[in-house]
Amino acid sequence: RGTLSKRGVRVITGLGKYFRQVDKSRNGLLSQAAFKEALKVFHLEVPEGDFESLWLILDDSKSDKVDYGEFTRAIFGEMNEYRKAFVRKAYMKLDFNKTGSVPMVDVRKCYCAK
Repeated sequence: RGTLSKRGVRVITGLGKYFRQVDKSRNGLLSQAAFKEALKVFHLEVPEGDFESLWLILDDSKSDKVDYGEFTRAIFGEMNEYRKAFVRKAYMKLDFNKTGSVPMVDVRKCYCAK
């Protein structure tokens, strides 16, 4: 697997944003129709036969939904050890009370998306 192009990164990032917008139930799952529409929006049309094959791979639980987290892992793969260590370090700073969860209000105090 080669490195993603700048356009590839923009598309994946954009897809993530789009998926979160259309995921009204906030469960991280998308229907086949929503997934197909997302591909169209990002000019990633896939021939119907290929789409069916793709869907079979993505919907391995046969729930007729695709998990966005699993989709991104399928595209990017698992994080390497360096990134995992970096994420752990950042999380430990956010979870200063060591509760194992971080409320959004604490994330907002420490993180600026600008």
